[in-house]
Amino acid sequence: MSVQSSEHSFDAEAFLKSLTHLPGVYRMISSDGEILYVGKAKNLKKRVSSYFRKSGLASKTQALMKQVDHVEVTVTHTEAEALILENNLIKEHLPRYNILLRDDKGYPYVYLSTEQDFPRLAFHRGARNMPGRFFGPYPNVGAVRDSLNLLQKVFPVRQCEDSFFKNRSRPCLQYQIKRCSAPCVGLIDHDTYMRDVRHAIQFLEGKSTEIADELIVLMEEAAEQQDYEQAAVIRDQIRSLKKMQERQYVEGEHGNLDVVACYTEAGTACIQVFFIRQGRNLGNKAFFPKIPGQTSCSDILESFIPQYYLDKDIPDEILVNHAPRELGLLQTALSQSSGHACHIRSNVRLERKRWLQMATHNARNTLESRLASRQGVLKRLEALQEELGLDQFPARMECFDISHTAGEATVASCVVFDSNGPLKSDYRRFNIKDITPGDDYAAMQQALMRRYTRLKKGEGKLPDLLVIDGGKGQIHQAEDVLNELQIEGVTIVGIAKGPGRKPGLETLFLSSKAAPIILPETSGALHVLQQIRDEAHRFAISGHRQRRAKKRKTSVLESIPGMGPKRRQTLIRQFGGLQEIAKAGVEDLASVDGISQQLAQKVYDAFHSDKNN
Repeated sequence: MSVQSSEHSFDAEAFLKSLTHLPGVYRMISSDGEILYVGKAKNLKKRVSSYFRKSGLASKTQALMKQVDHVEVTVTHTEAEALILENNLIKEHLPRYNILLRDDKGYPYVYLSTEQDFPRLAFHRGARNMPGRFFGPYPNVGAVRDSLNLLQKVFPVRQCEDSFFKNRSRPCLQYQIKRCSAPCVGLIDHDTYMRDVRHAIQFLEGKSTEIADELIVLMEEAAEQQDYEQAAVIRDQIRSLKKMQERQYVEGEHGNLDVVACYTEAGTACIQVFFIRQGRNLGNKAFFPKIPGQTSCSDILESFIPQYYLDKDIPDEILVNHAPRELGLLQTALSQSSGHACHIRSNVRLERKRWLQMATHNARNTLESRLASRQGVLKRLEALQEELGLDQFPARMECFDISHTAGEATVASCVVFDSNGPLKSDYRRFNIKDITPGDDYAAMQQALMRRYTRLKKGEGKLPDLLVIDGGKGQIHQAEDVLNELQIEGVTIVGIAKGPGRKPGLETLFLSSKAAPIILPETSGALHVLQQIRDEAHRFAISGHRQRRAKKRKTSVLESIPGMGPKRRQTLIRQFGGLQEIAKAGVEDLASVDGISQQLAQKVYDAFHSDKNN
């Protein structure tokens, strides 16, 4: 049961005399009713009284107390209960003098629909109330995507939507690139498929050694039965599994732990969290909490840990590079919230010490990069994240554009930007073939399919944001391709030119929203999209011009079957050039030594077909 005390005509001396020694939460409130600060205390009277000393207050506390009009308190049964209430009030009111963690997005998981005859592996974010199993949480969409791609290479469990799975009459592209065993059309029996499902579960649970042992036995059995093709398939599975272990596992770790490191500079803080689940390194995530000036890393972590963990899955152990002052209280609250023991440690050795050093190094580098780029690309990307409502910072973007002249020599470009700007080593061009000349939709579909089929095979990295130079039609082409390849977690945005193609009047179309978005001409988010769109346009035009020039330098004679270099030279000498050859009739051409009647007809047709008129 909680007891509240509120004083609106505030008499600090009288208030402190009547204040209880029990644990609870206190709120510092301004004259206009704004909650300036929320704190918790084991002994309310002792803690709140410390704010009203005449000397010895830190500068940030002095600034706070100048604005405080009155104080409200809530008494709780225990200090741990006070910590939980403090965390809830901070998230609700966002007091300006508290350390604030802005992390309101749900974390993604790998989901396995175990209740189905042929279970599906999938990306999942949101409430975990469906039948099946959830593995995670992962730090971001990219980490889930990487894990799903790795799993597909070794255990080809389907990742398609159920509606797609139930309406197949032939295997899809995933089967062709060896990422699925095609249970939809019966190309794998149920028992063999469920063995792959079981192995996928074991891998996600950190039991790769058991999988490898079982696969070795199966390989040896296949070899004894002289089924060498199957033995080779299993051998390749074992090799791929070993590579995954090397990439994913933390040496000497087998449980669930997080590594949390804080670094501060210039009144700004960065916290890096590395996620270790069942011995697997799921990646890391950076946080930039809002902090009052001159706040120590210990104080920042003391506020960060309850705000971050109390409404999430809590690991068995948390390693920190600075020990919070109230370590015991935090451990008690986390243990009560999770239902299992949770230990927070800072004094560690050997491998764990190296992990803490690495996390600290990442926090420092990330913060230094953020500070250096604050007025540049990073700030505009943050604006883009906010304007588009993205779940995470768009660390990698790809943009496609199409260029041709009346359908001739069509070229598609793909340019890549990261947080530092253009990543030219990852640029790609695609010479578009076998489409109706001038069909931009077909050209876009072909370029996207070729690009993302390669990425799906593991030949590159998928973007967080896919930018298309165009409107709804081009976006639909991109959505169809990503759905066909079963790629999730990539946001698509189209940027359509405004009236008169004037910069600043563009309209944005987001794949997840029906209504278009129009940003002001001064918007930093719009500037990012304009920059990547213009770069894709430049890269497409230069590629198109090169292809067109090469085609026009190429003699029509070179495309004629049976017309080798000697015959070409003979024709050119006899007629004096291509223009004269084009004017010649079939009989004139056939009169040249080495040119048969049939070949002469081919030469004539090459110069007089509709395509060359």
